[in-house]
Amino acid sequence: MTILTFGKTGQLARELAAFDDIVCLGRDTADLTDPEACAAAIHSQAPNAVINAAAYTAVDRAENEEELATMINGVAPAAMAQACADLGIPFVTVSTDYVFDGGGTAPWQPDDATGPLGAYGRSKLVGEEAVRAAGGVHAILRTSWVVSAHGNNFVKTMLRLGAERGRLTIVADQIGSPTPARDIAKTCIGMAQQLSEDPGKSGTYHLSGQPDTNWADFAREIFARAGLSCDVVDIPSSDYPTPAQRPLNSRLDCSTLKTVFGISRPDWRAGLDEILKDLGESA
Repeated sequence: MTILTFGKTGQLARELAAFDDIVCLGRDTADLTDPEACAAAIHSQAPNAVINAAAYTAVDRAENEEELATMINGVAPAAMAQACADLGIPFVTVSTDYVFDGGGTAPWQPDDATGPLGAYGRSKLVGEEAVRAAGGVHAILRTSWVVSAHGNNFVKTMLRLGAERGRLTIVADQIGSPTPARDIAKTCIGMAQQLSEDPGKSGTYHLSGQPDTNWADFAREIFARAGLSCDVVDIPSSDYPTPAQRPLNSRLDCSTLKTVFGISRPDWRAGLDEILKDLGESA
């Protein structure tokens, strides 16, 4: 089974590239600011399935670049989904907890009402709605707090700052869960394979690591497992203002992913150990 993947250098794309039968398209081949080129690439490659692992992820910058974010996160996936529908092949795309407003304390269900707080979330929601509207076999996989040994993410930032400083103040009132990109990659491939056999599994699903935590406690776990001596002081989000408002509740209910696809939530602590091992080997 040949799976065409959009994205080549991002966290998820780098993990997908490690698997057999994955063909990754970079920006030089299929630029997401040119949706028609993305659709043409699918038609020319004629794969068995497509995974969209490319996205505009600069949450704060999106507040000033919403049109660009919407082109990449909304219009391009729409073109991909339509091309896949035309060819009768599954399309898997990754979305985010930012499509919700972050209210309450209950884990978000896939069919809960959306209400993004900022431009990034709105751009991803445009993509979700367009993928559904294309009418083809699809899976929208919402996830949160993506981490890996690649690119820029919280783990790598904490390792750098923890080695430089003896004390950090970190937000503790945003609750969610880290999700290793490697586990997202495995899930996307598994969903694509199963959708090829059972198109009836099309829909929207959630994947996040377990257990739920907050950013401050996550940082403490990173330092403990990396052997770094750095004190963490809890602060509220109001003490760390950002251009884009972050959701306070990023908990995701992942039960339908388990029920329909047989895929369980990964333990992010095990994933963190793998990331630290990968970083150690690369160093």
